[in-house]
Amino acid sequence: MQTRAGGDERSGPMLQRKESFSLLSSSEKWLFNGKKRKQRKRDVDSLSLCSLDINEPSSKRVKPLSRVTSLASLIAPVQAAPLKRIGQTLQRSISFRSVCKPEIMSPRPWSRQIAPANTKRRDSKLWSETFDLGLGHMLSSEEIKRQEAIFELSQGEQDLIEDLKLAKKAYRDPMLKLSIMSEHELNQIFGTLDSLIPLHEDLLSRLREVRKPDGSTDHVGHILVDWLPCLETYNSYCSNQVAAKALLDHKKQDHRVHDFLQRCLESPFSRKLDLWSFLDIPRSRLVKYPLLLREILKHTPSEHPDRQHLHHAMNMIQSIVADINTQTGESECRYYKERLLYLESGQRDLLIDSSRILSCHGQLKNNRGVKLHVFLFQDVLVVTRAVTQNEQLCYQLHQQPIPVRDLEWEDLQDGEMRLGGSIRGAFSNSERTKNFFRVSFRSGGQLQMHCFQASDAFNKQQWLNCIRQAKEAVCSAECEPQTAARCSDCSAECSQMDLTDLTLTPVET
Repeated sequence: MQTRAGGDERSGPMLQRKESFSLLSSSEKWLFNGKKRKQRKRDVDSLSLCSLDINEPSSKRVKPLSRVTSLASLIAPVQAAPLKRIGQTLQRSISFRSVCKPEIMSPRPWSRQIAPANTKRRDSKLWSETFDLGLGHMLSSEEIKRQEAIFELSQGEQDLIEDLKLAKKAYRDPMLKLSIMSEHELNQIFGTLDSLIPLHEDLLSRLREVRKPDGSTDHVGHILVDWLPCLETYNSYCSNQVAAKALLDHKKQDHRVHDFLQRCLESPFSRKLDLWSFLDIPRSRLVKYPLLLREILKHTPSEHPDRQHLHHAMNMIQSIVADINTQTGESECRYYKERLLYLESGQRDLLIDSSRILSCHGQLKNNRGVKLHVFLFQDVLVVTRAVTQNEQLCYQLHQQPIPVRDLEWEDLQDGEMRLGGSIRGAFSNSERTKNFFRVSFRSGGQLQMHCFQASDAFNKQQWLNCIRQAKEAVCSAECEPQTAARCSDCSAECSQMDLTDLTLTPVET
């Protein structure tokens, strides 16, 4: 039985109802068998980066294309390795501190959707399973735990080095070779990542040198005390991450960049981690060092000669992480201050210019459903709208900045907020009236008030906590000089008192 499409015998494709049927056209031929479909022929001229090496599973060997450079040829074979993620940011960060992420681009109509490749994550390695130990029965359970902790430190360094090299070979080098991004843009996104590889290779080499043939290690404290100052290199890398993340999100709007990153994400080597996950691994590793050292110290006997060095190393890493954390926060604060746009000169505030700490920021909605981006600096709350200027995400001030010292806030119960802006507000469901809070301040007899809606209850509570803490910090800072002045006055009065005039009254005991 034959069927003509559109009633045209010459141009209409022919369908044959058998066990399988075929749809023929002038440029391509598709075979349909149940729900499976294989492409027999495709137009070579339509190939692009997103279609390189995309083949559905088949038992047939296909000769590779010679005229198109394969993406796989640009990437050196890299072993898939595990990734233990401890945290996404330094310890001062909170969950909702993130820049506005661009919407995920919808796939182009001419590109086929490919099921993600099956990935095999790195198996966790234990010291007791790695070495065939004959002395295992001679060690106490506490010493075995100590050896496991030391081995985890060493194995983590090896995993980190592999991931950093993978980020360079599988992402940076191919994008540069294929001119997907310029060298200047790649340098901004990857920062000083190249300088971190030899740094950790040095520590791994030292740890392996002190490992005995049986796999055990006696001392690591002196190695860490000597090596930890090298982590100051992380200052520049972590401080650059805010700008790097913003540029990467902006470049994802380019179809070539988006397609390349999506191809990598679907490849086994990525372990289903995107590029930013690899770029954030060094910072995650940095905040894990105190935990690793604490675990080694916990299982090191008090009489062990390595314990003193481990205590010193613990103090060093805590100080280094705190210093990097502070500098990263100041860098983030500067980044966003530079991207504030003022509609009029009266919106400029010295409290913004003097702020060095960005307590939190993120997207909130007002009672009309308008999306706003709110910044809570150490001394001022700034309400903005995200805008694009010269292909760069900026933040235009929406209202006059609110000094934190004059700020009042109120947690609104669900359903208490009345929505406005349209007739729909009067008939809105309960979901639209949830997670609201109100901030206000009075200046010159005028009351300025804002009602904000957070994405969920946890997000709202985080905002209220940050506002309360910022308010307490400002009040405490303003009270200190007054307290010091009162103490100074009291000291002056006491110094002027003549103690010889005091009459002492005996107290019976």
